[in-house]
Amino acid sequence: MLTLRLPGRGARRGERSLVRNAHAGATHTVDVALVWVVAALLLLGMVMVYSASIALPDSPRFANYKSTHFLVRHAFAIGVGAALGLVAFAFPVRFWQTWAPMLFLAGLVLLVIVLIPGVGKVVYGARRWLSLYLVNLQPSELMKLFVVLYAADYTVRKQDYMQHFSKGFMPMGTAVALVGLLLLLEPDLGAFVVIAAVAMGVLFLGGVNGKLFAGLVVTALSTFALLIMLSPWRRERIFAYLDPFADPLGKGYQLTHSLIAFGRGELTGVGLGASIEKLHYLPEAHTDFLLAVIGEELGLIGVMTVIVMFYWLTKRAFEIGRQSIALDRVFAGLAAKGIALWIGFQAFINMGVNVGLLPTKGLTLPLMSYGGSGIMVNCVAIGILLRIDFENRKLMRGVA
Repeated sequence: MLTLRLPGRGARRGERSLVRNAHAGATHTVDVALVWVVAALLLLGMVMVYSASIALPDSPRFANYKSTHFLVRHAFAIGVGAALGLVAFAFPVRFWQTWAPMLFLAGLVLLVIVLIPGVGKVVYGARRWLSLYLVNLQPSELMKLFVVLYAADYTVRKQDYMQHFSKGFMPMGTAVALVGLLLLLEPDLGAFVVIAAVAMGVLFLGGVNGKLFAGLVVTALSTFALLIMLSPWRRERIFAYLDPFADPLGKGYQLTHSLIAFGRGELTGVGLGASIEKLHYLPEAHTDFLLAVIGEELGLIGVMTVIVMFYWLTKRAFEIGRQSIALDRVFAGLAAKGIALWIGFQAFINMGVNVGLLPTKGLTLPLMSYGGSGIMVNCVAIGILLRIDFENRKLMRGVA
């Protein structure tokens, strides 16, 4: 069986110690704490989506919708996502490893299909959705999960070549570049940033050559910088982010109102449902800027609670990955760490955008923001993560 190259005896002792310490928690078949944290994020997100969207029918664009329209659709997405998560949990990890390349190819096909005029649904000038009548499918959300699985499988299969550029890095780099090209045609730079970061992170954790990884980081940063410089509207977003109050009624409008929402919330918030900014001042309050509504209604305490839960979830996913690798389950370990990178990195970007630390990007808050595809894929990822932990616990109990 393939194993990752660990840095030394101390690291090996640390991994063995981790396994021994985990035996105490192996009495349960699933990680109950992880389930509760995910459930808390989903339920809090549903409440805040309802609060943030309840006034949208007052605008001409949503005049035909009921006040509960987004709540019902979001609850439906959570229900379907929970069911899909249970289905994902039912499949053994070896199933996901076997089908990882085919899932990645399927994701590429969907990214091509969504670009076909008349097939892909256009919203705000971006062609990112496929209409399935009941729900709108966003292929880029699926690709985030597929890239995690494919990168983990690729690293295991190419472990002996991870120190070589042509045999180790180039094939994966080409695959990510192809995904990036398709995403930029939508356009969806935010999804590309997350996917590229996750793919690079999994390669790094899988033991890619340090010099190659440094070169990859420099290349990626240079590429993103070039994309921004060559795109006038992306440049304007950057400048608006640096000084949003220089143009508060133009490019800085969204960020200034997000900051106003946080300012109004102070420590304990103005109260659930009492937000002013969600009343058609803050655009996309129920999707990209849900955290701003949380900050206004629940205050710093509410925001810090969300941050702590995401921190714990990301940390726990990394621990599950470390346990898997210590048990010589390399694919499972890299997949768990890839899910941690994905959820943690996307949550960090969304939070950074909301508080003005990062340029505005169209990325939702995982497990919380309105968006059927995102919620469902997040639930599937959590199902796979729980399955990885479930199989770890079986091994630690000595069950085949």
